[in-house]
Amino acid sequence: MPNIKIFSGSSHPDLSQKIADRLGLELGKVVTKKFSNQETCVEIGESVRGEDVYIVQSGCGEINDNLMELLIMINACKIASASRVSAVIPCFPYARQDKKDKSRAPISAKLVANMLSVSGADHIITMDLHASQIQGFFDIPVDNLYAEPAVLKWIKENIPEWKNCTIVSPDAGGAKRVTSIADRLNVDFALIHKERKKANEVDRMVLVGDVTDRVAILVDDMADTCGTVCHAADKLISAGATKVYAILTHGIFSGPAISRINNACFEAVVVTNTIPQEEKMKHCPKIQVIDISMILAEAIRRTHNGESVSYLFSHVPL
Repeated sequence: MPNIKIFSGSSHPDLSQKIADRLGLELGKVVTKKFSNQETCVEIGESVRGEDVYIVQSGCGEINDNLMELLIMINACKIASASRVSAVIPCFPYARQDKKDKSRAPISAKLVANMLSVSGADHIITMDLHASQIQGFFDIPVDNLYAEPAVLKWIKENIPEWKNCTIVSPDAGGAKRVTSIADRLNVDFALIHKERKKANEVDRMVLVGDVTDRVAILVDDMADTCGTVCHAADKLISAGATKVYAILTHGIFSGPAISRINNACFEAVVVTNTIPQEEKMKHCPKIQVIDISMILAEAIRRTHNGESVSYLFSHVPL
């Protein structure tokens, strides 16, 4: 593959390395450091003139620092005459602030979209956006990839009784995602209606659907403090489910999340590696990881070669 360069930000070097290995490339040389006043400094260590550049940076850890670093890297490549700069953002930052849910609330996802565009990004590759409308915040092309094919594969390989399961959405917002998976597996689905008093705290829950004597699989796009999924798991067990699994694309796991999972009644909590999980897995044996590097790598390869990416919406690359 000529004239393609892949650079890694400092948020998830492990994933970037896996993507580069999959494509048979070396990661580009880049040094990211901070000055003593905490300003971010990026030095691209090789020529990018006329190249097709991909920068891999996920929205995790020190989110604001990583976002700023991504913007600076995009800009550095752009003004060094790269022919095209694509940002590969497995977990999109600020994706939950996508609408005015109360007066004077910011729409930060739109602001992030504007910042990426202004810094010079020509194309965005991301995964399981919290709301797919975020693609419309951009005027540049956005490829929103799905972890769904990898999730289906995991369910079939790791849950022996998957033909007698119910796929459950822990909130009404994820109903579409859940019905899609339930249709592909040809099983029933249920959803949990929740009422929130304030952000990150759930008030009460109502289960709509039947899980009696079945394996329940909770599916959501992200879990942050895990209040919702742990509440939902308790609700499902009390409604007669035999086992509860949780499958979440982005395992953010901040604050009390790990202790909540350890105390909850999950068989397994399955996340993808859009966010680094090594540290969390040490503290929580229930966490299992699906590798999605090959999906991102294949999207990069297809984009670079001018091929269609839509094959990845329903297939896992081999």
